[in-house]
Amino acid sequence: MEHCYRLIISCPDRVGIVAKVGQFFSQHGGWIVEASHYADPVSGWFFMRHCIRASSLPFDLATLREKFQPIADEFGMDWSVTDSNVPKKMVLLASKDSHCLVDLLHRWHSGEMKCDIPCVISNHDYLRSLVEWHGIPYFHVPVDPANKAEHFRRVQMLIEEHNADFIVLARYMQILPEAVCERYEGQVINIHHSFLPSFAGAKPYHQAAQRGVKLIGATCHYVTAELDAGPIIDQDVVRISHRDTIEDLVRLGKDVEKMVLSRGVRYHLEDRVLRHGNKTIVF
Repeated sequence: MEHCYRLIISCPDRVGIVAKVGQFFSQHGGWIVEASHYADPVSGWFFMRHCIRASSLPFDLATLREKFQPIADEFGMDWSVTDSNVPKKMVLLASKDSHCLVDLLHRWHSGEMKCDIPCVISNHDYLRSLVEWHGIPYFHVPVDPANKAEHFRRVQMLIEEHNADFIVLARYMQILPEAVCERYEGQVINIHHSFLPSFAGAKPYHQAAQRGVKLIGATCHYVTAELDAGPIIDQDVVRISHRDTIEDLVRLGKDVEKMVLSRGVRYHLEDRVLRHGNKTIVF
């Protein structure tokens, strides 16, 4: 992967934003290798993602931030710039189901997914050998139904100890408390085994079977305090028929779940997801 600086911008839309940004990099010899723009006609906001070849600039990332700040101030930008050579730290939370976790670990192990995984945290001990085979620390944090707060306190402590940049719920199957959702706003990615907003909550495949739907799906989204209602990153579906049992739906759905989650995680790792309210722009 080419070493780039990724510039992410959202701001009120107006004439001259692209020209100003382009001129800034041009005057410093910056080589833009990827550029994405979107102007939302409803909200009146503008969104941008640029990848600039790091070697083309005569200064480092800290200096880039300093020199770009006046432009950001001029246009009222909400902006950030990241280094593609600095891997994000992804902490995985899991439970009993392994398919999403296995898929992410495989993509990481094969070098397909560029990130660090400092640890996996689970409320069951079932997946320890699988995780430790990859050389990743595994923490079993049981859930006491009478005192779930202690579980979440320990989980949050582990996340902070490992300096996570973001968290992925790989079929974690626990509802994060509101305080945790607010603490890690925009940093927690979940996979829900239905095509939201249909069939939110528990047992969506059972709900789908009872409703007689012809399509089932999965939704990758950011976690908020409202259950299964956060900004959606990616979705996909698979066609089913009256012949399919609930077991068939679960089997078919697992394939969709892991694909949707892996895409959503990749988009986040590559700074392709810009949030605006409860919507996302994915470049």
